[in-house]
Amino acid sequence: MLDKILIANRGEIALRILRACKELGIKTAAVHSTADKDLKHVLLADETVCIGPAPAAKSYLNIPALISAAEVTGASAIHPGYGFLSENADFAEQVERSGFIFIGPKPETIRLMGDKVSAIAAMKKAGVPCVPGSDGPLGNNIETNKQIAKTIGYPIIIKASGGGGGRGMRIVRQEKDLEQAIKMTKLEAKTAFNNDTVYMEKFLENPRHIEIQILADGQGHAVYLGERDCSMQRRNQKVVEEAPAIGITPKMRQFIGERCVNACIEIGYRGAGTFEFLFENNEFYFIEMNTRVQVEHPVTEMITGIDIVKEQISIAAGRPLSFKQSDVHIKGHAIECRINAEDPKTFLPSPGKITRFHAPGGFGIRWESHIYAGYTVPPYYDSMIGKLIAYGETRDVAIARMKNALAELVIDGIKTNIELHVEIMNDKNFLKGGTNIHYLEKKLGIYG
Repeated sequence: MLDKILIANRGEIALRILRACKELGIKTAAVHSTADKDLKHVLLADETVCIGPAPAAKSYLNIPALISAAEVTGASAIHPGYGFLSENADFAEQVERSGFIFIGPKPETIRLMGDKVSAIAAMKKAGVPCVPGSDGPLGNNIETNKQIAKTIGYPIIIKASGGGGGRGMRIVRQEKDLEQAIKMTKLEAKTAFNNDTVYMEKFLENPRHIEIQILADGQGHAVYLGERDCSMQRRNQKVVEEAPAIGITPKMRQFIGERCVNACIEIGYRGAGTFEFLFENNEFYFIEMNTRVQVEHPVTEMITGIDIVKEQISIAAGRPLSFKQSDVHIKGHAIECRINAEDPKTFLPSPGKITRFHAPGGFGIRWESHIYAGYTVPPYYDSMIGKLIAYGETRDVAIARMKNALAELVIDGIKTNIELHVEIMNDKNFLKGGTNIHYLEKKLGIYG
């Protein structure tokens, strides 16, 4: 096993990684910006290194500073968590060139799956169902592009090949709007991702967002850990996630899971990963793969009993998967609410000092967070300050426990979106299950 891991992240995921390392008897080195010296994992780590000032570009995105931190602490591996540099192929490459182990896929795999055009091509080759589209980047001939759109059938969506986080995409419902939409998406993609390659897909009107969690050891073995429903979204950002997904039968799960596993073996995947699909009319359509641990990984851990972060570390150490597909059993139901430091109606960030804090508890409740009373939420990073997970033998039990936990959770001094989650947990359509990806935004229309 690895002897020391540098945690190249912050917040709750950094603490989650630290806990896994401690369980495995691995020493930890925590990096932090000047704004994060009081983070919980920084206070608990064996060693700490300040890597720069508060802005992420000068600290958590500073590749030379991170590699220097690994060198001075004598770490053998670097865990990138999620966000920041976790899906940056250049970072993974430099980590390995510098003699460290990158806890994640190989750089070439990250590069392949990070470009949506090449990712879709790889998935089609592996037999993973994809959204009907242009089968490659769009050229500059508008007549050709119009013909592609006509063949696919309107509405279509123009997407940036290097996009993500809801940016770099435009819906087109009529041919007369196509040329302008392509131009604008190219411009936005060049500005945001320094890559103006765009492609075209059929726009599905009312799909759900279903994703498949996988683990692969890079030695020819891979498993799928069931699916998650992440359809409760706002501006393409997930708000509530749950596992398993309502309406996905064991036969459907096996069908899509086996194809994801085959794709992993074909591309030589290593580590944890997630295949994201749009799901409509009982059909799966691949949209992208996240080559890292997901924010919502705890709901899968709760229903399978498998520690995904510990498996990541074990795989990075060169060990084969410790279990087979036949060992994976899904039991019960789990729901995760992302707790953000933001106004529940305007969604504006709400940094500041937490004056009073009380964590929820009880049977089946899991609280993943770095905050505590007296902690100051900085304005420089993502507004998520915690994840509340509720597990139950059934979905109804999980929801009942989540309602209790939300009522118990106290975070004073700043605004949070707890009120929004209470509203969702009492929403009749959420309670029924199976809402599509547009549902929450339509529900929140009154807030702007």
